[in-house]
Amino acid sequence: MTERVVVITGASSGIGAALAMQLAGRRDSPVLVARRADALQRVADRCGRRAKAIPADMTRRDDVARVVAETLAAVGRIDVWINNVGQGITRMPSQLTDEDVDEVMRVNVKSALYGMQEVLPHFQDRAAGHVINVSSMLGRIPYAIPRSVYCGAKHFLNALTATFREEVQQTHPGIQFSLVSPGLVYTNFGFNAMHGGPDSRAFPNGQTAEAVAAVIAGVIDSREPDMYTRAGQRDQVLDYYGTMGKDPA
Repeated sequence: MTERVVVITGASSGIGAALAMQLAGRRDSPVLVARRADALQRVADRCGRRAKAIPADMTRRDDVARVVAETLAAVGRIDVWINNVGQGITRMPSQLTDEDVDEVMRVNVKSALYGMQEVLPHFQDRAAGHVINVSSMLGRIPYAIPRSVYCGAKHFLNALTATFREEVQQTHPGIQFSLVSPGLVYTNFGFNAMHGGPDSRAFPNGQTAEAVAAVIAGVIDSREPDMYTRAGQRDQVLDYYGTMGKDPA
């Protein structure tokens, strides 16, 4: 298998950093993107000479376009683009402000939209490419009340992924758009939530960032359009929607 050039956003810690390490270990070439330049470079150094770090803010379209341009200038192509930027929020839905909603959508939806739109011309020129959007089980089942607008943002991302796939594959069937939906992951996600939050590691039945990264690495190989990160999650989603709604009499 030839080495792939894989752009990973949100790569300075958590799932993104774990994925970069795994891909470098199997001789892919990760391009690491995040706002925190020092932390990003430390991850790149751990990955070795195959890795490249590009500090950028993926909620700014001009930064996203720059990442595409710098990657192509440095290595000549992009094979896989992984939208992994995300941030939670801790606020009950009845208390949400305009600013809360705008910020959560900006971070969780617009960053992915910009990534898909800016890398698409390169993929179309090659008639090949792969976008992987990292969503959440909260984008399937909105069971965390204080995360209400985050749930909505991930639902939005799910729909955007599916409709992007349908549009692009009408003319470019070699371009894939995949969705990966982790559940609880033992990272700093809780600490980093808007308005603060509990430590994600304090809850049971979570996964390590490395376990989720291994699933994403598998999706790079399989190009599956939709993947959960642990057994039983799909059945949970089917059970949830199977009990909702009622047909008219």
